[in-house]
Amino acid sequence: MKMNGAKILIEALKKEGVEVIFGYPGGQVLPIFDVLYDADIKFILTRHEQGAAHAADGYSRATGKVGVCLATSGPGATNLTTGIANAYMDSIPMVAITGQVKSFLIGNDAFQEADITGVTRSITKHNYLVKDVKELAKTIREAFYIAASGRPGPVLIDIPSDIQQQEAEFIWPEEVDIRSYKPTSFGHPGQIKKAARLISASKKPLIYAGGGIITSGAHHELKKLTEKLNAPITWTLMGIGCFPATHKLSLGMLGMHGTAYANHAIMEADLILAVGARFDDRVTGRLDKFAPYAKVIHIDIDPTSISKNVRVDIPIVGDAKNILGQLIEDMDKIPDTSEWLKTIEGWKKKCPLKYHDKKDIIKPQYVVEQIYEATKGKAIITTEVGQNQMWAAQWYKYDYPRTFISSGGLGTMGFGFPAAMGAKVGLPDKTVFDIAGDGSIQMNIQELGTCVANKINVKVAILNNGYLGMVRQWQELFYKKRYAYTTMTNPDFVKLAESYGAVGIRVTKREDVPKAIEKAISTDNVVLIDFKVEEEENVFPMVPAGEALNRMIEGLA
Repeated sequence: MKMNGAKILIEALKKEGVEVIFGYPGGQVLPIFDVLYDADIKFILTRHEQGAAHAADGYSRATGKVGVCLATSGPGATNLTTGIANAYMDSIPMVAITGQVKSFLIGNDAFQEADITGVTRSITKHNYLVKDVKELAKTIREAFYIAASGRPGPVLIDIPSDIQQQEAEFIWPEEVDIRSYKPTSFGHPGQIKKAARLISASKKPLIYAGGGIITSGAHHELKKLTEKLNAPITWTLMGIGCFPATHKLSLGMLGMHGTAYANHAIMEADLILAVGARFDDRVTGRLDKFAPYAKVIHIDIDPTSISKNVRVDIPIVGDAKNILGQLIEDMDKIPDTSEWLKTIEGWKKKCPLKYHDKKDIIKPQYVVEQIYEATKGKAIITTEVGQNQMWAAQWYKYDYPRTFISSGGLGTMGFGFPAAMGAKVGLPDKTVFDIAGDGSIQMNIQELGTCVANKINVKVAILNNGYLGMVRQWQELFYKKRYAYTTMTNPDFVKLAESYGAVGIRVTKREDVPKAIEKAISTDNVVLIDFKVEEEENVFPMVPAGEALNRMIEGLA
């Protein structure tokens, strides 16, 4: 049976199991929206295309499914690019669909034309410009396969409006075979055996886990191996939730704002087992001083990530779940870590995470702790970017994967709120909190309208210090307190929330913090809480840029 390109697109999305699309209409996607009008796919009309991309990203991180966003040509497509770049940096499976001017107008500077495949070439795993309606179904099939397999990432499909209207027979390819794309799933058996022998010979092993554990669904295998080795474990920002934070072997997050004991451990370890992490600069600090005594085993599905930043002694390319499972079987001799763990316990006692709580001032760390207590650690926490992000990473204990959703690689202000929206759509029975700063929240605060209109009852906790907090912190520490353009003039967030039909709560007293959080959780509506926190609070520990990990500023906040 023949159908037009718009119907082929929607049928293909249904074949891929797509349940929801986030997006915004426009002239060059009208044929698609006309089909969506009767389709049994839920469409969430966001208030900005960037919100749509971040919502698709948050939906994917919370559910493990491929997120989908849709926008028109020109400015609609370019408004998606920040969200696409964000998903690319954090390896999130997403398919972005854009309209394009008619095929015969491409290159003529037509109204609302933009070369979106050219614009996004460096921030997508792959992208397509569909020139033949007969290729559309195959293109959709390939796009979802590429987005979700190997090292995941966003794929863009640009569809000219005339292709959406042309007709072809709907032919769905059940199998995908791309000659130039064959990701490796199983690690080399010889390399895994070598890794097992090197681990067995170590005295101070340390497991360093990243977001690849969560993507792979390898958290059970990771826990089993960690406990079998009786080895300490640390993780990246993207790896939060890959291992229970309340476990005795947990060291928490490492890196620029990681725990002091995690950073000391990586600098003293004689072996590092890195799994699903890429040794980015926020983790390593000064590269020539990083882990000076350690042999490095690196497990990653992306061969280009291995030895890119840090020299690796044993590389193993493949899926973390499969490789860790095999490594567990191959571990015959277990290293004696008793003395190593005693050393680490000493560091934990000497330099724990700490802040100076005050009865008459709301500390942002206290707010995060109270959200943890109220939700019993079972909420999905999204964050904006900056101090709020680091406090959320440090002071909420994440025991489960896919419960911490944050912009890691790109550091995108404005990510957290639409990501919370996407997470709540994907998992409507979960409590979802966006821990925000007063600067970041304003970048996509218009999505309050989307949440209220669609009854997406997320909760927002603004840690309102009246500054662009992290930039101000750097100005305080390294620029003699010259606060150049980091002081915020904010709206009345309570009135703003109420104007959208949400509930607004202002908290200025420490004793009111727990009550406000409980009220937000029990309220059947979108709730925004404006916490007036200490203005010049800093995130510690902190490794200054260009310093080694053990050269931390550990001041008491």
